[in-house]
Amino acid sequence: MRGFLVLSSLLAGLMLPSPGSAAGKVTTFTLRNGMDAVVIEDHRAPVVTHMVWYRVGAADEVPGKSGIAHFLEHLMFKGTRKLKPGEFSEIVAANGGSENAFTSFDYTGYFQRVAADRLGLMMSLESDRMRNIVITEEDVRTEREVVLEERNSRTGNNPGALFSEQRNAALYLNHPYSVPIIGWQHEIEQLNREDALAFYKTYYAPNNAILIVAGDVDPNEVKKLANRYYGPIRPSRNLPERIRPTEPPHLAARRLQFADERVSRPYVVRTYLAPERNAGDQKQAAAIQMLAEDLGGGGITSVMGRQLQLEQKVAINSSAFYDGLSLDQSSFGVFIAPVEGVGLQEAEDAMDGVIADFMKSGIDSEQLARIKNQIKAAQIFALDDLQGLARRYGEALTSGLTVEDVQAWPDVLASVTEADILAAAELIFHRENSVTGWLMRAQEADQ
Repeated sequence: MRGFLVLSSLLAGLMLPSPGSAAGKVTTFTLRNGMDAVVIEDHRAPVVTHMVWYRVGAADEVPGKSGIAHFLEHLMFKGTRKLKPGEFSEIVAANGGSENAFTSFDYTGYFQRVAADRLGLMMSLESDRMRNIVITEEDVRTEREVVLEERNSRTGNNPGALFSEQRNAALYLNHPYSVPIIGWQHEIEQLNREDALAFYKTYYAPNNAILIVAGDVDPNEVKKLANRYYGPIRPSRNLPERIRPTEPPHLAARRLQFADERVSRPYVVRTYLAPERNAGDQKQAAAIQMLAEDLGGGGITSVMGRQLQLEQKVAINSSAFYDGLSLDQSSFGVFIAPVEGVGLQEAEDAMDGVIADFMKSGIDSEQLARIKNQIKAAQIFALDDLQGLARRYGEALTSGLTVEDVQAWPDVLASVTEADILAAAELIFHRENSVTGWLMRAQEADQ
């Protein structure tokens, strides 16, 4: 979030109204201790979403301590110096609210959704656990078992999730995006109280956090409450700079096969390294996003869907996908699930043939216009999801973008040309930057 920090340092303490949407205007400010804030006004209902995002995630972990960011997220719901274990959640529920938390590669976030007049209470609770959590050895033992069970249920018992984990580990040769967010099981088993407290003391600080408040609120009142509850918290003086290992040049394509008797539908996925969205310069990422939409983002109306599912009838499903919201280099993927009787090699060859034809024939201008209209409509409908809108800002700001970048994104997408999309395809489709994976039934691997 370097770009937002530059803006904040120049305008600390000032209210900055930004061009709004149907959901209301967006205002930003920064507290004296370095905590950034975004306020999204929406007065249609007397509710508010209160979020605190930390600029730290799984990709910031010390090697050998995978899963510590997510593990700490669990421990944050234990007690503080003021609250007994579980009391935080009890207070939220007693006030008619809901809450949750989430960990990704680049961020960790906590939120509550409550009546607007309970905002101050939520800030008092969240600011308390920013610095004052209490972790016992018993907390560590019980939550470590919870996390291990979570990994077992979501990943260990899901062949598709295991397959995805292996492909991701193969795609990134040096960058920590290769390590699963939840952590490797053998490392989770070794996480301890000292690991959790060290991570907490290092990264959980106001100058490493973003406050996002969305709903029936007045920005000036939000600022007063933020100054009251978050303002007194001292900033960290030893916050590490967010520098991560980078990828070396990839010199060879990688392939893997993952067989499991629980697989019901075999499929092929290929992922390529791809640039992320960057502050002030989102045009390339927008072109890659439009490439994914045109090639395989619209079901049977996409290029892949039309040719592989309707014309050649070799696939029951196909897609292309890209998510540029990451602090570092992202990925672009293509997918095909063949119909019964079509082997994975035949399916992969058919998918590659469609991509090759796409590169030669270019973009259908009418199809591109339809995609742009669909994206525009989706963005309008998304304004009704206030929590989703707040999350959009949080994800972007913790991934290095600015408020201005978030607001400019629809226009950047709309400006993408056919030539831009073909240039993006030329950039992406290099086999040496890819991993191709086959997910298959166990008996098929023996044939």
